[in-house]
Amino acid sequence: MSHLKLLTTLFFLGIQFFAYTQEEKKSIFQRIKDKTKATSEQRAENTGDKIGNKVGDKADAAVDSLLSGAWFKKKKKTDPAKDEKKTAIEPNKKTDLAEGDNGSKSSNGGFTGKATGKYDFVAGEKTLYFDDFSRVDIGDFPADINTNASGEIVTIDGKEGKWLNLTKNGNFLFDAIKTLPDNFTLEFNAGIQNDPTNNYSGFGLIFSTTKEELLKQNFFSPGTSVLFLHPGAAEAYVSVLNANATGMSFENQIKMPQWDVADNRFVKISIWRQKGRLRVYANEDKLVDIPRFFAENDGQYQMSICRNFFDNCSLFINNIKYAIAAPDTRSKLLTEGKFSTTEILFDTNSDKIKPESNTIITDIGKILTDNPGLKIKIIGHTDSDGNPAANQTLSVKRAEAVKMRFVYGFGIDETRIITDGKGSSEALNANKTPEEKAANRRVEFIKL
Repeated sequence: MSHLKLLTTLFFLGIQFFAYTQEEKKSIFQRIKDKTKATSEQRAENTGDKIGNKVGDKADAAVDSLLSGAWFKKKKKTDPAKDEKKTAIEPNKKTDLAEGDNGSKSSNGGFTGKATGKYDFVAGEKTLYFDDFSRVDIGDFPADINTNASGEIVTIDGKEGKWLNLTKNGNFLFDAIKTLPDNFTLEFNAGIQNDPTNNYSGFGLIFSTTKEELLKQNFFSPGTSVLFLHPGAAEAYVSVLNANATGMSFENQIKMPQWDVADNRFVKISIWRQKGRLRVYANEDKLVDIPRFFAENDGQYQMSICRNFFDNCSLFINNIKYAIAAPDTRSKLLTEGKFSTTEILFDTNSDKIKPESNTIITDIGKILTDNPGLKIKIIGHTDSDGNPAANQTLSVKRAEAVKMRFVYGFGIDETRIITDGKGSSEALNANKTPEEKAANRRVEFIKL
């Protein structure tokens, strides 16, 4: 084992050996330290340089840290919120980022501006699974999610809708998310209550070609790729264990200020797979872009989510959307003359456009800017919940709101755009399941 791999292994040993007594820990890690020292000295002798000893010194320091108990210290616990109505998070406590704030913190390096790149996430258009837990009673656990842990549906003060509170460490498998397609997107909101400390691996997404791996939390086998998000440490961690002998296994830790228990307790996570490539976004910031996260020839991947926190905390998720990704669907507006999207989102019973709609609005705005002769019709659609007349009025107002974003945001002449609304009169399905309702809440663009 190389010293580099040893340093990584020590982290996982620290987690797994927590249950041992202090004397047992000292005995185990002292043996590791002795072996590390001997190996580093041998490398220095063989190579004629000091590299081996330098790496060995780092390993010695890591083992010394373990022996001193530094990796096993717990932060002071805080009492979880108690509310007989099963609400969580104090209503007056700041939990959200302000619009446009990516959570980054300024430094003393002299540069106080913000370097930005294009937010290139494109959500899939064909929804395979959507759940806002609206059908599940408060206190219950969704019947279509299997787990070896536990959880319950709750409401959160100051937050819209219902949330699934993952209350215990373990793994969660969604019955509707089976074999993953080569191109898909996964979106969800996540939140944290109380400080889980920076120990253990955090909130994980496990992708594997072997079903048994989906119930693990550490020490995965080849053919498994994992992504962990840890708001206690404000870091993301990726690991790829390639089953193909010609492939590359690797791991890395990435700073994640967008989801930090000290500052930003809630985050929107977006995940995009394109064959071997994985892109991960926190709010509108790209965290990860790995071309070989999935081994394209290693079989069909499946997925589970994992909760693995050290200290008492509550982990919340909601608005889970899993969809098949399609290439460049926006070009349909020019090539086919028609384009429909479910990615322009509004507040409930409102024509206020949500910030996460900015990407697709920007793309269509660019099409209108680049094609000054193009005229379009925008049509709003709703699901069939509620009063049909009210839905009709709401769909018209939403179409008009989208038009105004193009007029005031991109300087498009408003005579180039007409609007209409169909309410729930042109439903695409029976409008019974959350997935069907999500598909009906759409905005349609037609080339004139």
